[in-house]
Amino acid sequence: MNTLSVENGLPDRDSTDWRYMMGQRGSQWLYVSTADPSQPVITEGDGFLAVHGDMTNVYNSEYEQVTGVMSVARSVVWLKPDVIIVYDRAQTTAAVAPSAVLDRAAQASFRRTAKVVRSRQLSSGVTSPYRLTLSDGVVTHDAGFQSVDERRAQADFGSRGVEYNFVDSHHFNLAAYTIAGLVGLDDMMPVTVHRDWNGRSGTLTWWVDDAIEERTRRKEKREAPNRVLWSHQMYKMRAFAVLVGDTDRNLGNMLITPDWRLWMIDFTRAFRTQAEIKYPNDLPQVDRTVLARLRALDGPAVRAATTHCLSEFEVNAVMKRRDLLVAHFDALIASKGRGAVLYGAEPRPQ
Repeated sequence: MNTLSVENGLPDRDSTDWRYMMGQRGSQWLYVSTADPSQPVITEGDGFLAVHGDMTNVYNSEYEQVTGVMSVARSVVWLKPDVIIVYDRAQTTAAVAPSAVLDRAAQASFRRTAKVVRSRQLSSGVTSPYRLTLSDGVVTHDAGFQSVDERRAQADFGSRGVEYNFVDSHHFNLAAYTIAGLVGLDDMMPVTVHRDWNGRSGTLTWWVDDAIEERTRRKEKREAPNRVLWSHQMYKMRAFAVLVGDTDRNLGNMLITPDWRLWMIDFTRAFRTQAEIKYPNDLPQVDRTVLARLRALDGPAVRAATTHCLSEFEVNAVMKRRDLLVAHFDALIASKGRGAVLYGAEPRPQ
């Protein structure tokens, strides 16, 4: 017998919640479906018996506000005495994921102009982020919205110490995304734009579908099928975290999609003005293209690209950390050799 899996939207639940996991698998809903399936229609004639059932209601859940399945039906026909035909039909509001049909420029334009049709505040995150659903009438997709812009002379974190000149700002999300593009790492960050919503200025970040957090991966003891490629992604992330002075690269803002692609989100506590590599042993290797882009990174270009979201002091700190990173990897190359330190393809000429 055939098994039908129908993609719907995902409920606004933690990725470890059973309802979220059912949504990922295209399953029928247990307990919270919109309604029971319709009664089957049975037709019998000369030499055949046909049964038709409509299961649309059990693939949707009005309670969870997940109603993207338009129809799911199955017909079974018995042609006596020994032929059985199974015919499935399904239709959803979106045949393919928007990220599969929109390039990054189109995603950015969609983020800036599409109408917000739904909003809900997330329970995770200390900056009170929102998950917004946007639609332009053709494409519908979600985004994370952060509007935090907190600046204090000092912030006391108890056992973790006191931080002076504390900043927690949505402006840093856009700055990080912009700089990631300059060093060839924008493919590890979802598209981020500035947008005003509900009377607040903030940043919108393309929602990464079907992703789990790094904390979930560790809790469930999942291992990447290719540990070398996974390590290479981690090294890129760590180098970038140093470059942008990110003091909050925690397990909740590292996302992993089913293809084991690592995504970096939430940089509101980046761009500190200290210039240091706190954990140099976590940076044993570097991608060739990333290192070449770091060498070529130009202070005035960074300042021009981020003038809307970074101060001169913050840009200067980025360039000082760039110098430290390049010096760190050059020292490793001198000590261990290029083959032991560098990975990835040779960089293309700019």
